[in-house]
Amino acid sequence: MSKPVKEMMIRDYIERIGDTEDALVIGLRGISSNDTNSIRDGLAKKEIRVTIMRNNLFGKAFGETSLAPLSNVMSGASALAYGAESVVDVAREIVDLLKEFPDIELKGAVLDGMLFEGDAGVKELSKFPTRDEAIADAITLVLSPARKLVGAIKGPGSGLAGILKSIEEKLEKGEAISKL
Repeated sequence: MSKPVKEMMIRDYIERIGDTEDALVIGLRGISSNDTNSIRDGLAKKEIRVTIMRNNLFGKAFGETSLAPLSNVMSGASALAYGAESVVDVAREIVDLLKEFPDIELKGAVLDGMLFEGDAGVKELSKFPTRDEAIADAITLVLSPARKLVGAIKGPGSGLAGILKSIEEKLEKGEAISKL
């Protein structure tokens, strides 16, 4: 392949992937073209893109970016899966696809510059909380002491309110109030 063609492909990779910081590398070898198209279409509906990459050109295009650790897992026929809210969502979708297409090879993923290598690494990543889930967990942790405090304050107050209500009802009926 000539140098101008390689440079054109590198520009195309950079243009397609843009400023993506987290991605997943899969191998689609052994999967028919119809199945590959169905995988791509299903992922596209979830805003996940799949781009077939030439390994040495990937290193030249993204060697100085946060995707650089993926160069270690780029061997053989490789495709880069990226998009959605985060790479965790991408990993979850790809792991779900393994049920229908067991020939998909999980090569690795990168999240915040950390490499998750191989099948085990990607499956571990798929169990991480997404950004929104992590924020919700953090908010729950912050608010739970306040909820407990409100419950502790409200508990005796509601008991006292119940006693006062029963006294009021007895007085309205003209009944005598007994000592507790």
